[in-house]
Amino acid sequence: MRVVSLHPDVLVATSQIWQTNCTVVRSGEESFAIDSPILTQELQTLPSLLEQAGFTLSGLLATHGDWDHLLGPTAFPDASLGCAQSTAERLRAAPGAVQRELRAFDEQHYIERPRPLALGTPQALPVPGRCGLGAQELELHPADGHTEDGMAIWISWAGVLVPGDYLSAIEIPFFGEGGGTLAAYLRTLERLRPLVQGAAHIVPGHGPVLDSARALAVLEEDLVYLHALQEFGADARLPTGRRTAMQRQLHGENVSRIGPA
Repeated sequence: MRVVSLHPDVLVATSQIWQTNCTVVRSGEESFAIDSPILTQELQTLPSLLEQAGFTLSGLLATHGDWDHLLGPTAFPDASLGCAQSTAERLRAAPGAVQRELRAFDEQHYIERPRPLALGTPQALPVPGRCGLGAQELELHPADGHTEDGMAIWISWAGVLVPGDYLSAIEIPFFGEGGGTLAAYLRTLERLRPLVQGAAHIVPGHGPVLDSARALAVLEEDLVYLHALQEFGADARLPTGRRTAMQRQLHGENVSRIGPA
């Protein structure tokens, strides 16, 4: 796991699996961890890494309800988990789904966990809205489309945007099994645009941290891809740099979910 500092109050820990990012934000004596790394050792070492960096964890946040963003409680079992109201409803509607998906991943990769994942009852946060952290506030913005739920988190005093599974330089836009739609995805990208324009750093759910100019370029590439997907279906051209076998597989899943062009 790689850990970098974007600001005196912001750390990003990147998992070796899927380049999944966990962003830790601090204000005064309080800190939140947004999303999570994936591997057992990464989760086990996260508390000591934060302690060494002088970050005292106060709680957990999840940008959306996909299992790979919800593993924070295994590292911090006593911390409360906050998420968008839409995510809380998604988790409540499918009890045990996150644990089943995690178990399937672990069985496939021969991973053993020291304890089962227990999410408890996540705190549902109003989105759009604000979430207090020390003397500061995090801005919460709706971010559905990849799934039916989710929120982007704007850390205004640090100029850092955490958009969830959007604006990735390594992954095409795709609609997860959580009910995402093309139309909602397009709306979210436009909603994120002014935040990206004012950000120093954008931390996508997967992939490298981007500056504003690169994130805006990714946003435009994603818009072009999604409009082509809508018009041409399977014949839509994937964004440059995101034409690997895995991304072509995700493209095929997109086509099957939206139907023929």
